[in-house]
Amino acid sequence: MKKNFYSLGLMSGTSLDGIDASIIKSDGEQFVELIDDLYLKYDDKLKKKIRKITDLCSTKDDFKRLSKEISKLEKEITMRHVKACKLIIKKNKNIKIDLIGFHGQTIIHKPKEKFSVQIGNSKLLSKLTKIAVVSNFRKNDILNGGQGAPLTPIFHKLILKKINKSLPSAIINIGGISNITYLDSYDKLISFDTGPGNYLIDTWVKSNTKKEFDNKGLIAQKGKPNYSIIKKFLKNKYYKKKHPKSLDIKDFDLQKINKLNFKDGCATLSMLTVETIGLAVKSFNNFVIPIIISGGGRKNKFIIKNIKRIIKNPVKLIDEYGFDGDFIESQAFAYLAIRSYLKKFITFPNTTGVIKPCLGGFTFKH
Repeated sequence: MKKNFYSLGLMSGTSLDGIDASIIKSDGEQFVELIDDLYLKYDDKLKKKIRKITDLCSTKDDFKRLSKEISKLEKEITMRHVKACKLIIKKNKNIKIDLIGFHGQTIIHKPKEKFSVQIGNSKLLSKLTKIAVVSNFRKNDILNGGQGAPLTPIFHKLILKKINKSLPSAIINIGGISNITYLDSYDKLISFDTGPGNYLIDTWVKSNTKKEFDNKGLIAQKGKPNYSIIKKFLKNKYYKKKHPKSLDIKDFDLQKINKLNFKDGCATLSMLTVETIGLAVKSFNNFVIPIIISGGGRKNKFIIKNIKRIIKNPVKLIDEYGFDGDFIESQAFAYLAIRSYLKKFITFPNTTGVIKPCLGGFTFKH
């Protein structure tokens, strides 16, 4: 009989809003039980520090030059993750957590240069929680010719098998960057980043107002998308490139829309997210039923309405199947921690471009 582990997954994404923490019970294969989820917001001061370092860090040399600042920030981020762990563990004190899956905060992602950095001190996290920590999930994949992203497809596959009687089907996660996981009727798994998710929209809103994001897409709803600018964005070679492929938030900039008014800029960037998701779905020959949406972007009604209009496939939110779309990624890292600990593959040629199925995270014990 396979052993089930209680695993705590931690995710702090490119939207830089805070930490998602999830506890699951799983054997790292077909069985998973979702136990609890918790969100811990980053305070504004910490957000600014992360954004500043992320903006300044574009190369290995930048990373070396900023090492002292990054080291300080890493400790601060780790202590926030310790707090998130302690809060969710306290809520579930009758459970003994076996593992923590720690993604860390992405500062730079350059797979072509075999370089991707997520900061967070795993040894410190393990020491302060007294639990084994599995982290550094991307390194092995990149060293073996992969992109190091997306990492969640193996968990998405488990979800699709649980909720779908018919395949092919797909999950699209709209986070800072959007990605798609496609599972065909022969159990073939394909995944890649489709394009921007919320990151550009959030950046535009923050630079023009005191708001953090376009709540429910209400600002975009009042604007008019500029399709000639969207076409310029879509000329990027990335969209013609075959999958698997991945993106960094630094692969985008807002210069093209700086002449637009605030509402039109919001509508244009939101439609860019929609159009790139549409391109991804249309790249598959088989009709996908249904498209399932997770991530923060699923709450943007403007984006969801236009995805439904453009791709014609049935579109459903993952919440309709009893999953909380805010915590799929943190649940995935709890699952990846178990698979890594058990020396099971976490990335595959059709998900990251790695040469052959690859083992992942490294375990740190207190």
